[in-house]
Amino acid sequence: VYAIFTGPLSRDAQLWAAILYAGQGAHLSHWTAAQINRLTDDVPSVIDVTVPAQRRVRPPKGVVIHRSVHKAMLWRPPGIPPYTIAEETVIDLVQAATDKDDVIALVTGGFNRRLLAESHLRWVAQTRRKLRWRHELDEIIPLAVGGAHSVLEYRHDRDVQRAHGLPEPVKQAKFRKPDGSNGYRDRYYPQYGGLVIELDGKRFHPDDQRDRDRERDNQAAVTGAILRYGWDDVTRRPCKTAIQEAEALRNRGWTGSVKPCSPTCRAASGSQPHRPARD
Repeated sequence: VYAIFTGPLSRDAQLWAAILYAGQGAHLSHWTAAQINRLTDDVPSVIDVTVPAQRRVRPPKGVVIHRSVHKAMLWRPPGIPPYTIAEETVIDLVQAATDKDDVIALVTGGFNRRLLAESHLRWVAQTRRKLRWRHELDEIIPLAVGGAHSVLEYRHDRDVQRAHGLPEPVKQAKFRKPDGSNGYRDRYYPQYGGLVIELDGKRFHPDDQRDRDRERDNQAAVTGAILRYGWDDVTRRPCKTAIQEAEALRNRGWTGSVKPCSPTCRAASGSQPHRPARD
């Protein structure tokens, strides 16, 4: 493949060079297609190209060659190399993922950016004869469609709220900011005093003081309006977090009971709602 112009190669020229080099049936896929589909804002350091399984292509420097028996659905816009549509791209990346949290991030991120259609994603998954994480996708997709826009939100809905029998909140509830723009509350209970649950998507919190401040704010918010939780609150202390949310809900009229998620769950004690004492 030769460039017929001087100067450095543009990104588009590099993509075309990779496709022309790979030859018949080649198309952009995986993280390269994810960047083109706007599933990620990062520009990959290598170019992912998929070719038919019966072909053998030696990858040049900076190019990763994937071989597949699956006939993917492609976009072929004028002037741009062919690349997999968003749903095909997500399933390719799910197949390559080695960690469930990465699968959750791929699916929830795609729905959060409004780039995926549920029916189409399920159909693409069904067309794959062998698909890693197939069972997990059946669990992840409905929660992502229902409003889980990140790994943390997915984990909260599964391990804190549903595992402990807490009521269903409104997800991604729109509200008006002081400057007049729209904002969204992660989880909102309009029927229980307008309780808001905000989830901090930063996975690690090196500042110990910040953790103590959040704990203090949460304790105050049991009788206030907002509960804020981070990664450790949801993934390492889901039972404690569920008990705290339940107490805040009871203070606003919820009469349900916390359901222990396991025999060792901390919610097993004190899981019944408060009842007035009788004389």
